[in-house]
Amino acid sequence: MNHWLTILTLVPFLGGIVVASLGAKRQNLVRGLALASSFVALGGALCLWLHFDSKSGGLQFVERMNWVPSLGIQYFLGVDGLGLLMVMLTAIVTPLAILASWNVKDRPHVYYMLVLWLQAGLFGTFTALNFFHWFLYWELGLIPAFFLIKLWGGPKRGPAATQFFVYTMVGSVALLLSFLAIRLATGSFDFIELAAMAKSGVLQSKLSATFGWKSIGLIVFFGAFLGFAVKVPVIPFHTWLPAAYAEAPSPVTMLLTGVMSKMGVYGFLRILLPIFPDQIRQVLSLLLWLAVATIVLSAFAAFAQKDLKRMLAYSSINHLGYCLLAMFAAASVATGVNTPDIQKAAALDGALLQMFNHGLTASALFLFVALLEKRSGGLRGIEDFGGIRKVVPVFTGLMGIAIFSSLGLPGLNGFVGEFLIFKGVFPLVPWAAAISTIALLVTAIFLLTMIQRVFCGPLNERWARLPDLTTAERFLVLPSIALMFVLGIWPQFILGKIDATVVQLVQHLNF
Repeated sequence: MNHWLTILTLVPFLGGIVVASLGAKRQNLVRGLALASSFVALGGALCLWLHFDSKSGGLQFVERMNWVPSLGIQYFLGVDGLGLLMVMLTAIVTPLAILASWNVKDRPHVYYMLVLWLQAGLFGTFTALNFFHWFLYWELGLIPAFFLIKLWGGPKRGPAATQFFVYTMVGSVALLLSFLAIRLATGSFDFIELAAMAKSGVLQSKLSATFGWKSIGLIVFFGAFLGFAVKVPVIPFHTWLPAAYAEAPSPVTMLLTGVMSKMGVYGFLRILLPIFPDQIRQVLSLLLWLAVATIVLSAFAAFAQKDLKRMLAYSSINHLGYCLLAMFAAASVATGVNTPDIQKAAALDGALLQMFNHGLTASALFLFVALLEKRSGGLRGIEDFGGIRKVVPVFTGLMGIAIFSSLGLPGLNGFVGEFLIFKGVFPLVPWAAAISTIALLVTAIFLLTMIQRVFCGPLNERWARLPDLTTAERFLVLPSIALMFVLGIWPQFILGKIDATVVQLVQHLNF
């Protein structure tokens, strides 16, 4: 048995312990070791990527051993294309966030420890396949994020951190109760085993027999749904996110939007779709309307914002709403649709691509906002600037690439995922796809408005000497910008890794 996944998770966890033990006075060593830990983790993720068998849709790098057999608890790790993609995204965004945090001077040893522990929680969430220790990692991601917002955030960090914690904790409690009910009925916490039970109809029959109520499966589903819906977030469970993203330090927001928000989407794909397909179909119309509302309303909310971070926060909700639309459409029965399996596979391929591409692009945008705040003394309103492209042309050009990627410009990574989602969703649920296209127009309007107000027009003389990106900052943003072009031109780099997993998920849903 290999232990690659365990080692990968331990690297940032142990790195955080070492960093914390160094104390606040050894800042250079603290920063260096935190960055080194994140690069070691990136190297481990690249090894997984290179050794992953793209032709297999099953689990790889599996680790399984009994932990508490009497409670059905195993130490069970493994990744398929979905898990591998999320591990890779985590490994890419974390060192960028650490580099963006290079000037943190307030308790840097604690700050970097929390960042590394957040990375460890994310790795564990994307690799654990038994609910018990998966849930430990799920909560491990919550605690560092809370303290990073609470201790290093903006002037309203206290309420924002509290709201973030309360919302996500309520979702976690609902999720825990649902899986305790499943454990009581089936004796299992194993995601793969539970998916097999769902496919055969055993899960629903055991839940009904245990609780004496035919509708119990739907109640258990909604408990699990709430846990993931808060994390994405799905409208109307989204109100914590704009405040949290706006008040968190921008490097922390990079982690929140780049990776942590993907935990909810991952939960839908890993847990809800395979384990609750019947329940999803029972309430499919409601779920589709929630996805459409998440896409459209968040786009209009972003258009109304004057603060760059709040605008990008709502934009983040909008982009992940497309993933929800694809997943719920893939769960539909698709009566009368030509080649429904191909359409569902296209939608799910698009959802996975959208998760990765959004994580990459959104984290880059918040990084640019952090660099802008650094130069302007903390200002980030779209009315605070104007015409700065004349004095910071490199900054303008590179951030413009990230903005157009978020907009979905062909040739950049943001286009491919959205195209595949709509290509798959239109034949399956045309009304939902048609309404959702409204958000594409609104997104273009508010992102172009951002470019116009911040970078174009007459130069605000206050910024006549605004410095452009330094050489170090250019190297910091270069990896993200390069990947935007690479994945926009060659999406098969990712599609080749995930397609077999998507096909297997589509086959699972067709029963």
